[in-house]
Amino acid sequence: MELYLYVGMFTALTRHRWAKGYGDKHMELFLQFGYGMMEHCRHLIDGWGGGTAILSPRDLTNDQLNRLSTVLRALPGGNVLLDPQFYLPHADHERLCQHDYWPDNYTTNSFFDGTALNELLTSLRNCNHSLNTSAFILPGLLAMSIDDVWLETQRAILEEARVVAPNTPLIMTIALGADAARNDEQVAALLEAAERWRADAYYIVCEHPGGDYLVSDANWLANVIDLSAGLRLQGAKVILGYCNHQMLIAGCSKATAICSGTWMNVRSFPPDKFRTNYDDEIKQRSTWYYCPHALSEYKPPFLDIARRQGVLMQMQPQGPLSNPYVAPLFSGAQPSAVGFNEQAAFRHYLYCLRLQSHGSVAASFDETLNIHNALLDNAEVLLATLRSNGVTGQKRDFTDIIDVNRAALAVLSRTRAPMLRHQWNVL
Repeated sequence: MELYLYVGMFTALTRHRWAKGYGDKHMELFLQFGYGMMEHCRHLIDGWGGGTAILSPRDLTNDQLNRLSTVLRALPGGNVLLDPQFYLPHADHERLCQHDYWPDNYTTNSFFDGTALNELLTSLRNCNHSLNTSAFILPGLLAMSIDDVWLETQRAILEEARVVAPNTPLIMTIALGADAARNDEQVAALLEAAERWRADAYYIVCEHPGGDYLVSDANWLANVIDLSAGLRLQGAKVILGYCNHQMLIAGCSKATAICSGTWMNVRSFPPDKFRTNYDDEIKQRSTWYYCPHALSEYKPPFLDIARRQGVLMQMQPQGPLSNPYVAPLFSGAQPSAVGFNEQAAFRHYLYCLRLQSHGSVAASFDETLNIHNALLDNAEVLLATLRSNGVTGQKRDFTDIIDVNRAALAVLSRTRAPMLRHQWNVL
């Protein structure tokens, strides 16, 4: 999607690429930028022959944003987007608040009714312009509850953006707290309002219940997938931010892309990361191996157990998922002694997740549903074998999540299947 925007630069060709370039045949993986990801983004997008990174003002200075954007866009097929991260306007994270677009004084009652909103969007438009982003992700407040005030704020942001950045693809941010995402009636009200908004695309970020990495709340997952499907059926592109492999299920909603990164705080959405006192898990580093066909991650000592128990080779990526990042783990040596490090672990995870994302959408809704159910069935069998041999993924083990994903698929099939079957090939 080679799209370079803004007034005087926006052509019919690039609009066509924006409209048709994502999600027509498969679900993309975008890189969700986080701490220490500059070289990972360059390496992966270069190796993949293209890709999109969503840049993070929280983790990059203005100079770093510009340098990284230049590097990534110089790669064949390289694109960038900018997440303004305006979820908590009273956030006090030093790097985030030092950016020029961040308001010095935010007043809840008047900000979205006066000139302050215009100034925010104008500054963000200029920032996107300087970065040559491929579309304009709009700021969006985190909704702890989807009420009339929040919906009106969303509308006001979108309408003002259409004035500030005409002829520009606008990606509307939908940021939901855990309780809002699990509330059926509120999600339905959001979809009803979106019928009137008619944004080009939506960037959805949802807080995980209880701060969990893998979500065990089936209704939360069902609602997020239903929201994605409902927006796609309205004709919009849908990008799901801050995802891990559990969200491969979004392929059944014909989502345009999911976004993921290295550390847990870019594979889930913890709103507190935008505050100064956020206790980042990066301080407690661990290296995890992602077993793609088990949908689970394992620390090297448990791979040692798998080797001793004769089941390690069952955990090796097969076919296209095989890659050099993890080859030493399956060389016959003790896995914890081969020097498997964070860099290799992160690149393996994102390499596999990208291929799994591409494979998560098939030619029809029913075929796609079958793929996902088969993935869960096969993972369940392998996980049972591994657990019976003492090999577990601890808090990243998918065993207890399989039925959560099955429940979400069942809800989607009942509520959206007829329309998805009918429109699948035009979404």
